[in-house]
Amino acid sequence: MESIYILHVELLGFEKRFFPSQHHVYMLLIKWSDLSEKLIYRKYPEIHTFHKSLKEMFPIEAGDIDAKDRIIPSLPAPKWFDNQKTTETRQGTLAEYCRDLVALPPKISRSQLVRNFFQVRPEDETPPAPHPYKKNETYVMSKDRARDNKSEITGPIMLETYRVIADYKHSSKHELSLEVGALVDIVEKTSNGWWFCQCDSRQGWVPASYLEPLEGPEEAEEPDPNYEGELYITTKVYNAVEDDELTLVVGETVEVIHKLLDGWWVVRKGELTGHYPSMFLLKTGEKKGPGNEKGVLRRETPPPRRSTIRNAQSIHAKGRKKITQDTYRRNSRRYLQQRGQRSGRASTQPPLLERKNNSENIAPKTVATKPKEDLPAIPPRPSPELILERCTEDTCKRISIRKAAETEITS
Repeated sequence: MESIYILHVELLGFEKRFFPSQHHVYMLLIKWSDLSEKLIYRKYPEIHTFHKSLKEMFPIEAGDIDAKDRIIPSLPAPKWFDNQKTTETRQGTLAEYCRDLVALPPKISRSQLVRNFFQVRPEDETPPAPHPYKKNETYVMSKDRARDNKSEITGPIMLETYRVIADYKHSSKHELSLEVGALVDIVEKTSNGWWFCQCDSRQGWVPASYLEPLEGPEEAEEPDPNYEGELYITTKVYNAVEDDELTLVVGETVEVIHKLLDGWWVVRKGELTGHYPSMFLLKTGEKKGPGNEKGVLRRETPPPRRSTIRNAQSIHAKGRKKITQDTYRRNSRRYLQQRGQRSGRASTQPPLLERKNNSENIAPKTVATKPKEDLPAIPPRPSPELILERCTEDTCKRISIRKAAETEITS
């Protein structure tokens, strides 16, 4: 049986520790060929020691015999004294090194040396005891900078702390089991509603619907509804379970009008609106690839919705403001009507129906559309004489004077 190998190494950031003495460790998320994901911690000096061992094992690929043959990426040597600034600015270089390392030929990237270095160690699962007075500080690397080849790094971001609102029992080895009231640090938020969290010395995936911010019930990062909509294509069948969800098959085009952080987006299909798992949606124009499927590979099932959680216990007196499907539907209909009026068309069809070259969806231009019962028909414009009859005597006099003056000018 073939040994598992590394698919991807993602640098999440670094952690500043104070016990037994102050030092920094990098947080690396390792994705293996068996689809498992492990979070490990490594100091920069030991990463550089591994790099030197790799060059010794593969001298030709390291360029030791001929510099033109070098394919192993370079890695700067550690400084005599590494402070927080050095650790921070080095992230871009280290992230690029990890990407290039995994992309090397299999005889290098899948070698025993590489596998052993990135394997989970006991201290990764059970970090050293914290300082009695100082708490470890965790800094997350900006995702935009992590994808960039440049070594410029934005300022560090402290991890957000959330509270668990109900007991959660993990359904796979990649998830965390949590009890109500526990506090977790968010390492990574994904659009599919599964967040990578750290609770004490444990790490794993947790549904965002089971978490709430400490400052208040509302999510500051959650965007407002966008009734103009973004076109997406369904990638997997989903049968609605709740009344406010939609049942769709593979390959249907929908418009996303509200991207919720719990992974259940509100979509519009024709005149219907409803919740649908974001992990089963792909933006039109994008190709299915490792980057787009990252969230799908992590999970095969959508996270539970907050409305289905029993015995949820929040610390906030007021709950989250929830938009009902009637509100979504009403505002969506109003937006489509206004857009139709702006474009000079009386039709209030959603753009999905207008874009399709299907005679069943688009009414012929020669056939007048029947106005809906809840929308009154626009009356014809009255004649100028009728308008003057309804004007006051003073207004009629002013119009007569103005007409007389215009007549004198033209004559």
